[in-house]
Amino acid sequence: MYKLLVPVSMVLAQMLAVGAYAQSKGEADPEQSKAAPAARATPAEKAAAKAARKAEGAQAAKNEPPADATNKTMGNAKAATKEERAAAKQQRKATAAAAVKKGETTSGEK
Repeated sequence: MYKLLVPVSMVLAQMLAVGAYAQSKGEADPEQSKAAPAARATPAEKAAAKAARKAEGAQAAKNEPPADATNKTMGNAKAATKEERAAAKQQRKATAAAAVKKGETTSGEK
């Protein structure tokens, strides 16, 4: 056991030491690490850029072709009225209640 533990611990220590030596000291290189300072945009410049982006987006939305009307991946859901949904809900509840009453469906642990 001792013959196995000592070499494994030495290898582990070397692996940890390599990672520790590879780390920097946390000091930034002042010439290359910092970006060149840029002047902050004025509110007027921001508004002009926003208006340009908005106009470009509106133009792109107008020029975009409409979606394929026969696209099968979109599905074909049937729009049901409020009354139809309520009737379907009542039917499901009645079916479930009848099944629970007969003992076909377990409700919780017994």
